[in-house]
Order: sequence, then C-alpha cells, then structure tokens
Amino acid sequence: MSSNGPSNEVVRSYAPGSLERHSLKRTLAEISAVSTEIPLRIGGRDVRTGTTANVVMPHNHRHVLATCHMAGAGEVAQAIHAATDAHRDWSSWKFEDRAAIFLRAADLLSSSWRNIVNGSTMLNQSKTVHQAEIDSACEMIDFLRFNVEFARQILADQPISPEGVSNSLDYRPLEGFVYAVTPFNFTSIAGNLPSVPALMGNTVVWKCAGTTVFSNYQLMKLFEAAGLPPGVINFVPGNAAIVSDVVLRHRDLAGIHFTGSTEVFQGMWRRVGEHISSYRSYPRLVGETGGKDFIVAHASADDDAVVTAIIRGSFEFQGQKCSAASRIYLPDTMWTRIREQLVATINDIKVGDIADFSNFMGAVIDVKSFRKISGYVEAARHTGDATILAGGTADDSVGYFIRPTLIVTKNPAYSTMCEEIFGPVVTVFVYPEKDWKAVLDLVDQTSPYALTGAVMANDRRAIDEASAVLRYAAGNFYINDKPTGAVVGQQPFGGGRASGTNDKAGSRLNLLRWISARTIKETRKPARNYRYPFMEPEE
Repeated sequence: MSSNGPSNEVVRSYAPGSLERHSLKRTLAEISAVSTEIPLRIGGRDVRTGTTANVVMPHNHRHVLATCHMAGAGEVAQAIHAATDAHRDWSSWKFEDRAAIFLRAADLLSSSWRNIVNGSTMLNQSKTVHQAEIDSACEMIDFLRFNVEFARQILADQPISPEGVSNSLDYRPLEGFVYAVTPFNFTSIAGNLPSVPALMGNTVVWKCAGTTVFSNYQLMKLFEAAGLPPGVINFVPGNAAIVSDVVLRHRDLAGIHFTGSTEVFQGMWRRVGEHISSYRSYPRLVGETGGKDFIVAHASADDDAVVTAIIRGSFEFQGQKCSAASRIYLPDTMWTRIREQLVATINDIKVGDIADFSNFMGAVIDVKSFRKISGYVEAARHTGDATILAGGTADDSVGYFIRPTLIVTKNPAYSTMCEEIFGPVVTVFVYPEKDWKAVLDLVDQTSPYALTGAVMANDRRAIDEASAVLRYAAGNFYINDKPTGAVVGQQPFGGGRASGTNDKAGSRLNLLRWISARTIKETRKPARNYRYPFMEPEE
C-alpha cells in the first residue's frame, strides 16, 4: 500500500517462460497428487463429524480433491457458541489490531500463499489461470486492503462538537453473530463475506458452498496463519437446510451476509420474518443474488468491440459469474455484419482441463448445473422460437463440459432471454435499428433482476438515452465494455430488484451494514437548574 491508501493488486500474466507460470504449474501438480481431509474449524479447533462428502474437479469429476466433514445441528450450535463467546474479546480490540490481521493476510496471499489459493481455485472451480488470478488472488487481496481503508474512513467520520460539549460516534459491531453464506463461483466473495463483518468487530459462522470447500478451506487457513483468533470466524460446511435451520432460529443472529440464488435468499428472509420477535435485535440482511445480465448495442457501436464484449462477458468462467451476459440486443444492420464473425469466434474457443493454459474455458461446477444448462440447450434445439448458431453440445463423461452456445431468437420473451441459466449460453435478439428507444424499454422490463448490464455505442446521445431508461435495470452499468470484471475500489458491486440489497461489496457502503453506531455526548459544564431564561419574570 502507498501512503495515500491501497492500490489494486497487479494481475500476473503467467506468460510462457515466466517464473510465475512455472511455479504455479508445479503447485497444480502437487495439489492434484494428494487428497485432503478437511475438518470443520470451530473455535480454532478441528472438528470431524464422520459425515463426509467428496470435493471433486469439475473438469475431471472422478478426481477427488478432498473429503470434507459436514456439520450437523450440534456442530452448528457449537460454532454459534464459539462465535458469541469470542465476540466479548474481539469486539473490544482496537481497530488497528484487527486491521493488522487482515492486512497480513493480504500480504501472505500476495506472496507465499498465492499459488496454493490460485491453484486450489483452478482445480476446485475449474477456473483458467487468468480467472483464478483476478479472483482468488487479486480481488481477495484488494478486498482485504481496501476494506481496511474504507473502515478507517468510516471511523474518522465524527460529529461536530460545539463549545462545552464533546460528541462522538462509537462504531460498535452488531450485537450477536453474523451468518456468512458464500457461493461457489468466486473464492474472493467466499473470503470477503465473513472477513468484512470480522474486520468491523463481529464474529462469524461461515457456511461455504459444498462444491468449493477445498478452495475456501485454504482461505480459512490463511486467516488463521495471519493471526485470526479462535472463534472469530467458524468454518462449518454442511447441508444448507440443516445449518440454516439452527442459525435462523437463534436469538443472537445479528446479520446475514449472503451471495447465492434469489430463491434461497428470499426463503431466508421469510424465515427471519417468522422469527423476528425472538431475536435480540433486528438482523441485518445483506444479499447479492441472481442476474439476467444484458448487452444492448446501438447501431453506432464498434463491431469488434461488441463481439469481444459478448465473448468475454458471456463465456469467461463458463458463464458462471453473477455478472455474465446472457441476453444480447443487436440492431439488424449490425447483426448482418458480425454474425459470421461471432459464430466463428465462438466455435474457435477451446474448452478443457484448466491445467492446459491454452484453454479459454473449463467445466461447469457440478452435475446439477450441467443438467440444468443442458436442458435449456436441448429445449432450444426443439422449439420454433430459437435457433442454435454455435455450440449446443455437452459431454459429462470426464468433466462437466458444455460448449459455449449462441442462440438467436425472434421472441424477446423466450425462456433463455428471461430466465437465469448460469452457464455458457447466450441468446441474441435482433431488433430493427429504428426501434432503439423501444428496445431499451424491452431490456428494462424483460427481467426481474437488476445486477449488471452494458450499452455499446459511439453516439453520445444513445449512451445518455440508455443510461436514463436503464437507470434501475442494473446496479453495475457499463458503457462500451463487457458487464463483468468489477474491480474493488473502482466499481463497487451489487444490484437491485431481485438481484439483491445492493450493498456494494468493495465500498464503504457494505462495511456500514456491519456496525451499529452509538452516539456519545459528554457535557463538560452540565446544567444545574431546570429553568430556562424565557421563564424569568418580566421586569
């Protein structure tokens, strides 16, 4: 970090012949050669339940990376007890002492821990080296460093104190514990959701996605290596229904930090509502959920820029980013020019084992996702509403591989234009160039989600029109860029409508949700008589 605050971690290229490429490949081979046993981490101790599940490589699902122990109701209760017990001490730590732990974690991750966390993410989530580097290394490092700076800014915000009075704000952590529920797709999100509340003095029960226990466990070990005290973050992978049932009924639940499906988050919100009178305080609910993210191009847009935005925005990490583009609106004049180029480029994309650095895509995360995504592709093959122009094939014999798929439809309400797929499938709707303003309304009204979106145009008036009409259609709005790749400190991330509470990870806004301010007024010369001057008698 510079004296003026943090700067974003530099993304390594892993170019042929580089030392970083050689050392990472060696780490990949070492990780692949063994199978790890992963315990729960409760109160700083390993807990083994005997109820286990396998964690596999999506691109080679017969290869077991790890066997993880799964929490039952008893272990969840233990984790809550550990968190509430640790809260008394941790919440009283000076902020700078808490911050030092997470800054050390960032330093470790930027150096000696980089390969193990990146390599674990590549193998566990089937991410290419670039996708892992920008996620599990750079974004995680940025979260840790920038969150400290955001917290300092918050703590420095104090009220005015007139003569004779001292006013201050005590930024207390929430009273109770925070429940962090993290997704499979980003290791950095999995690390950020429990660490942000912890930085602000809270203690956490962390349930990660069952498919990614291996990479997430590396982060738990990283935090502890950096000096995180026992019980501050408790790592309890397990069946979501079992874990949540215990957590959501507990009187000390102070908040939920969630990234996942809209359906699950809404279900949790309902459960909190049912138990609202039994909690010590009103739980803070912070969630980033689904998306049906769009690219809309104006006739003035650059053809090559549109093609690149579609390819990178739709197919990086197999379309499994919350922000991935999955519905495209192109003017007819542009479509006639770029159709062949777009199809040829998609057909040229290499898909396979991420240890082969020439591959652009790996496999989707598991068999459930494979079947869901394949189902949409098969439905498109047998309908009169859509045509598959590229891809459209899938093979799960070795890994959960789905070719990047391009669909074109004449029906803007076709299922793949409206429903979240979360895979490498993108659908194009071609509109008459003259209907630009009408298509903006269509983009706004088609989906219940409002996470990310992009407008491609060189006509400034068209950009302004799109920005106005689509003001509430995306929490992260991109102009002449793909709708993915938000950077901490540059593009705070989050959406509205059915996409979440829009509390903007990577900004001060998110940190504010994990504190409960206390106003303190100290009067140096207290009043000694209840009477006011206006009460004195007339002369």
